[in-house]
Amino acid sequence: MAVNEDGLHHLNGTLDYGVASSAGQIEGGILSHNWDDWCKQGRIKDRTTYSRANDFRRLWRGDIDMMADMGIKTYRFSIEWSRVEPEQGVYNQEETDWYRELLMYMKSKGIMPLLTLHHFTTPMWFEKMGAFEKPDNIPVFLGFVAYAVKQFGDMVNEYVTINEPNVFASEGYFNGVFPPGKRSYKLACRVQSVMASCHVHAYILIHKLRKEMGYDDTKVGFANHLRVFKPKNPGNPWHRFCASLTGHAFQGTLTNACLLGRFRLPLIAYGGIKPGEYADFLGINYYSCSSVSKIGGNDQDGAYKNDLDWDIYPEGIRQCAESQYKVLQRPVYITENGACDNHDTFRCLFIYDHLKALLSSDLPIQRYYYWSFTDNFEWAEGESSRFGLVHVDYETQKRTIKKSGRFYSEIIKNNGVTEEMYKEYVEPQKYPARACCV
Repeated sequence: MAVNEDGLHHLNGTLDYGVASSAGQIEGGILSHNWDDWCKQGRIKDRTTYSRANDFRRLWRGDIDMMADMGIKTYRFSIEWSRVEPEQGVYNQEETDWYRELLMYMKSKGIMPLLTLHHFTTPMWFEKMGAFEKPDNIPVFLGFVAYAVKQFGDMVNEYVTINEPNVFASEGYFNGVFPPGKRSYKLACRVQSVMASCHVHAYILIHKLRKEMGYDDTKVGFANHLRVFKPKNPGNPWHRFCASLTGHAFQGTLTNACLLGRFRLPLIAYGGIKPGEYADFLGINYYSCSSVSKIGGNDQDGAYKNDLDWDIYPEGIRQCAESQYKVLQRPVYITENGACDNHDTFRCLFIYDHLKALLSSDLPIQRYYYWSFTDNFEWAEGESSRFGLVHVDYETQKRTIKKSGRFYSEIIKNNGVTEEMYKEYVEPQKYPARACCV
């Protein structure tokens, strides 16, 4: 990192800069999966549906071309399970071939894939079986994993097994705002246990299959949603205790289970898992921090906010990376980091501040994936929350690179932020006028 005479820190790191998305948020179409069903129930904030999304199935070549033009060299994306396996054990070769065509086109443009196997969407036939509520369904998920690796393993060597098991379990089975809309602490813990077990078994399976295919460059991890849980009043022992316990419950037990195969109550290992090392990189999704005054509390006050009212706390991205590295020493991939900024008024500043915090660390940080490439269907928020570097007019599906997208492209081109870039993109921007979370 370089520091100029004015004391301004300008990025000069060695990161590979990429972008991220998920099939369930961009592809569109009428599908038989849990989120399509959730939309039909009218559970989306703005009453939009998955069926439109970004129409990526039709416009994908243009989107990949835009990525290449922006200099993006790596793309984290997912395949839609319900497309390639519409019925249990029945695979759709046409859909599989489409994903192969997508991968081949990406690679022809010099874009390396990081493939996510499960990113919140599950086929309805799997839901009707009990999905991740039942340990007996682990082999069913592994069947899909095996199929994906056999079909795409010649073009993909890096995999994210599961995206954010803690968010999937807490929002769908405890808070009830994601499908299936249940509210049970016991059930949320079981789902998280099953998903963590799925990750460990998938890690072993992917390495085994690609080794049989003759490859020795396989890298597997999971995307861990991490937050900084801070005591609302640092001088209050109860607040400190609650912050520590809440962080342990939300992400600490999951981290140890997925990375080391060490399942501690309330999580339970399924399938004869032994302690070991089950990640080749540390996948970190980081967005915000929480101020805690009670167990399970999330008092997001006294901070700058994004347009979803999430605290903006750039220093937390480094803190989370360091906490993970203490558990397992592996290269760090920031698999998601982004801001809901509907008018693109502070996103350049957000990116700069998070990269600056990240690059202040001595950790082996190798990748940074901005979430997301384009505006997309933002789960329970629908089309109302915009995270993209590229603006999408959902009525016409026209794409327009935002100012933040141009900034990100120049970061890639210059491998950092020059004085001129800082003055043009970062200096004019400010977060919403509230006291900063420090």
